Amino acid sequence: MKDPVQKYSEGGLTVTFDPRVCVHSGACVRGLHRVFDVGRRPWVNLKGAPAARVTAQIEACPSGALQFHLAPLAKS
Repeated sequence: MKDPVQKYSEGGLTVTFDPRVCVHSGACVRGLHRVFDVGRRPWVNLKGAPAARVTAQIEACPSGALQFHLAPLAKS
């Protein structure tokens, strides 16, 4: 069985979406439409806002269907 979790990456930010967990509250779309747009494919566009705005919106996800991971910054 294919894993239904969707994964989107841009720069050091990775966002995952698990449709099995989503309660379809629409908080992501209402809060940050330039990133989350169910009428577009792919429906997550991480270039639509700075990573800090994206992660703040994901933290507002009531079900936890959206999650994020930030890659550690490279040390110089």
